Amino acid sequence: MSTRIKKMLKNNLLKTSWCKLRARYMHKNASIPKVELKGKECEISKIRNIGILAHIDAGKTTTTERMLFYSGLIRNMGEVHHGNTVTDYMEQERQRGITITSAAVTFNWKDYRFNLIDTPGHIDFTMEVEQTLQILDGAIVVLDGSAGVEAQTVTVSRQADRYNIPRIIYINKMDRADADFDMSLQSIESKLNIETLPIQIPIKEAGVLEGIVDVITMEKLIFDKRHQGMNVIKTKITKNDNGRLWDIVSEKRRVLTDRLSGLDDKLADIIIEQESLENVQPQILVDSLRRVTINRKGVPVILGSSYKNMGVQPLMDNVILYLPSPANIKDLNPYRYFENNLAARVFKIIHDKQRGPITFFRIYSGNMRKGQKLYNVTREQNEQCTRLYIACADDYEEVAEVGLGNIAAVGGLKNTITGDLVTTSASAGNRAKDIMLKENLKRPDYVNNFFASGTNLLDPVFFCSIEPPSLSAQSTLETALQELQREDPSLRVRNDPETDQIVLAGMGELHIEIIKERIKREYKIDVDLGPLQIAYKETIQDAVKDTLVVEHRVGQTRHQVNITMSLIPNYEGKEKLLLDRSPDNASNIDSIHPRVMNAIKSGVNSALLHGVKLSCPVINVGVKLHWLEVARGTSDTIVSAATSQCIRKLLQNGNSMLLEPIMQLEIVAPEKYSPSINADLARRRAEIQQIDMRGNNKVIKTLAPLSELLGYATALRIITSGSATFSLEFSHYQLMTATVEDEAISKLK
Repeated sequence: MSTRIKKMLKNNLLKTSWCKLRARYMHKNASIPKVELKGKECEISKIRNIGILAHIDAGKTTTTERMLFYSGLIRNMGEVHHGNTVTDYMEQERQRGITITSAAVTFNWKDYRFNLIDTPGHIDFTMEVEQTLQILDGAIVVLDGSAGVEAQTVTVSRQADRYNIPRIIYINKMDRADADFDMSLQSIESKLNIETLPIQIPIKEAGVLEGIVDVITMEKLIFDKRHQGMNVIKTKITKNDNGRLWDIVSEKRRVLTDRLSGLDDKLADIIIEQESLENVQPQILVDSLRRVTINRKGVPVILGSSYKNMGVQPLMDNVILYLPSPANIKDLNPYRYFENNLAARVFKIIHDKQRGPITFFRIYSGNMRKGQKLYNVTREQNEQCTRLYIACADDYEEVAEVGLGNIAAVGGLKNTITGDLVTTSASAGNRAKDIMLKENLKRPDYVNNFFASGTNLLDPVFFCSIEPPSLSAQSTLETALQELQREDPSLRVRNDPETDQIVLAGMGELHIEIIKERIKREYKIDVDLGPLQIAYKETIQDAVKDTLVVEHRVGQTRHQVNITMSLIPNYEGKEKLLLDRSPDNASNIDSIHPRVMNAIKSGVNSALLHGVKLSCPVINVGVKLHWLEVARGTSDTIVSAATSQCIRKLLQNGNSMLLEPIMQLEIVAPEKYSPSINADLARRRAEIQQIDMRGNNKVIKTLAPLSELLGYATALRIITSGSATFSLEFSHYQLMTATVEDEAISKLK
């Protein structure tokens, strides 16, 4: 390190955190081994785009911090409870000790490039996980060794299944006295329905984790505690020196080989040829396990204690061995239509104080260069890539080019949002789409969805009003909300025309509270939030049909609409507008002009946005058009308004009912508090589904209305003297009883 930098550090003139300085210094001085490989295919094969997924407090951020330390990217390891980790860089993350926003970090390990994304574990920020999953090649699922599979673990596992992501399961916190490796394996198989392939087992003496055994290589791994686990001592297990341990590991290896042979035909052929499950070469097992993992037939399970600096280096080695590179992913096939042109998908946007909006891309084809023009295929707009970065959490190294298979951060984009697809030019995008349509003639929806925004938006369950401290701050607040909404698609912002207020809608109490704190800290606006309200929905109980005649005279023009429509309850289809093509009505329906039909669709959509009871969105209702007569010269606006009026009339006659959000609630608490918790849940209209034991704790799983869980964190803390934890996840919408509905309406009005 230069004398000048040492002097600046000594005089406390450098405000940048040491980890950022170290990362920047090492990149510039090339002390991190760069991925300098000959041949494009070889280069791609040494890239790993991975995410870390888990339930809250399972140890994702701690594991990430150790990976950065052992890779040489940072000099000192931060701790979550000290608020000095690299990936938890937001003020709220460091104060609360939780991950709120996903953070991307690029580093190198054994000549392999890792693009690692640390994701949140709290259900309120599940949208961050959803955005990240669509661009990952593989994932590490972290479990708490004393708890096994928890509520949010099931959620993220389901999300990963949707995107067909191969994964490794890392059982963390195995140093704890109540950690149970076998229990964790059982919970994986029963709750996640996954074939477990344990390739490590713990070495415990008097309940203390002393080391790890690699089942495949038959080696004992001991981590040097004096040097923060930096040195890993590997010792071969032999029958003479380690009699009992050798017997246990040999049996585990035989069982692993047997399980693998049932999942991999190549390994089965080798075993049949040698007529034995014993003495299969380690490399043969590694190759078999890689095939099984990439094809998602089974999941390698490893263990460690990240906080105690045990097991992290083998975890990174196993990422290289078993998780795929961009070259292995079959789902990349749609991007081949771009040939050598750039094809990149946006998965995250943040707003940096100095650099402005920074857009994160996964590059699937071609290369991205600083200063090049980008064409947004989804929005059909041109953008300019003014700056190109490689990210290290909230620190960025500016580069000239980022290659195929990597993660790139781009500055200067104004209109691009999460999920958008970009390429080099409109002609490149259109050519790729034309070729793809020709090869998928029977699947036009698949092609259109691919070129559309890839973000799967979730419905918010809470909303509240937000007001600036003065009129002079109104414009600044609107800018802040625009930027935050661009970063976080699960945050919805709208203006209420009735009250002329700005309304925020989010995924939970914590989500909205964090947004308020960010506006205060980052934008210096002391906003006020109205009381939290539940995002109810409306539906109808009865099928209804009616005719509406609307007549207006504007100047010399007579506008007249005669429309007959019906509402269908319990409708689950995607298309809300249905057409009556019965013999009596078919000719009338077929004669409707496409322009008029668009006006009708617009009227249907606007009418279903606001029900008749609480002006909530209407769901599970289909609208059927039976008859339409429109006088010559009638404007489309009148047609649309008549459609909306007809639907509102039908909603009033169709026995409209309120639906309330029901949450999946999981509580973990000491057994002695169980009666008090159950009594409290009964008062909250909760329906207990299952009660299990986990060590000395009871795990209570229940369904409860969201309206009854406002402030539940405080209530549970009082009941259990702060010793219980809980997690919430949206389950479904449910009809309310007449009494409960009347109470809800009176509260809101």
